[in-house]
Amino acid sequence: MNLLIKSATVVHPDSPFHNQVADILIKDGLISQIAASISVDDTDSIDATGKYLAPGFFDLNCNVGELGLETKEDLQTGTAAAAAGGFTGIALMPNTHPPVHSKAEVEYLLNRAKGNLVDIYPLGTISNKREGKDLSEMYDMFKSGAKAFTDGNCPVQDAGLMERALLYVQGFGAKVISYAEDAFIAGKAKMNEGVVSTMLGMKGLPSLAEELMVARDIYLAEDSGTDIHFTTVSTARSVELIREAKKRGLKVTCDTAIHNIVLTDEALMGFDSLYKVKPPLRTQADVDALIAGLKDGTIDALVTQHTPHEIEFKDVEFEVAEYGIIGLQTAFSLAVKAGLSIELIVEKLSINPRRVLNLDVPAFAEGQPANLVLLDAGGEWTYSRDSNLSKSFNSPFLGQNLKGKVLLTCNNHQIIYSN
Repeated sequence: MNLLIKSATVVHPDSPFHNQVADILIKDGLISQIAASISVDDTDSIDATGKYLAPGFFDLNCNVGELGLETKEDLQTGTAAAAAGGFTGIALMPNTHPPVHSKAEVEYLLNRAKGNLVDIYPLGTISNKREGKDLSEMYDMFKSGAKAFTDGNCPVQDAGLMERALLYVQGFGAKVISYAEDAFIAGKAKMNEGVVSTMLGMKGLPSLAEELMVARDIYLAEDSGTDIHFTTVSTARSVELIREAKKRGLKVTCDTAIHNIVLTDEALMGFDSLYKVKPPLRTQADVDALIAGLKDGTIDALVTQHTPHEIEFKDVEFEVAEYGIIGLQTAFSLAVKAGLSIELIVEKLSINPRRVLNLDVPAFAEGQPANLVLLDAGGEWTYSRDSNLSKSFNSPFLGQNLKGKVLLTCNNHQIIYSN
């Protein structure tokens, strides 16, 4: 666990070495020294010239099948994929069977994850069994370690229930995460409503289904005076609604899925179910608005929305295929592909996700735990079935040569070398 990283460009806004070339010495899992130049004997070293050293990534929206859906992904394979992708922390969506709706599930996941390089943060449900009827045991889950609450991919249709949840969490400082979709408007649509859906003869999911719920929950948050976080916003109007809310001083944050800033609905022209996600891939105008929102601070974070599935749920007709792709190992590469600067990537993948959950950002200072990732923005690698560490293979990027490589990930007294 001793390593000297030489001549890395530090990317950490809270560090005095931000945007400077420095050496970092790691001993026994701690940052022993950080300086312009360090010389030591009997310690492994890595030449990081031209590479970037940043706090480990953190994913606010990650699905791992455990509990109950371990054939899709379990904690062992999910965290292996996360570490390979540069993530040292992941927030687990409660889309499990049973869902994470009591302290028993929260404590089980935390106990199962002990000793892992990747820190686990289970998210509890808003409603019991994610049925949208009664509040779950939110306070008990919070005391057991749940930092935020969401019904995952089941949007909360009952405005009264959402309002009660927002009011309830005020008493103990937790956060509510909203997945914005009006199920009655969305219906059984399979892709974005627009020119492409018309050409393909498929029922489209209008942007209004998301935007209406964003507007509703902004009003509820304003009325209750409570923080709210929107996950996987995907439309230009949603970005504008959140931008306006922030200008009015409301405590609103949001994220968007990385695949939604690099792909459009035109990817579905071949009816490839690997591109079937929810919220759906939108238009180029939406992609441009999402990227603009990331750059001006309207969108606080990027997420992978890692959603593993067995082959029998994806290698079927588009209409009946499940939603979702895996994305932990390709997150950095896709952010590079989207044209984001390394500083912006670190802000949206390392710094802000932790701030959304009121977690400490890993410090680059002597005596602090070494929680970091080494990145090669220009490095190329092939994402293959052999290099994929997830239990599932539902990614449209498998078999592709990607630019943007994670070299090593370090946390909890462990180091792994990736790709």
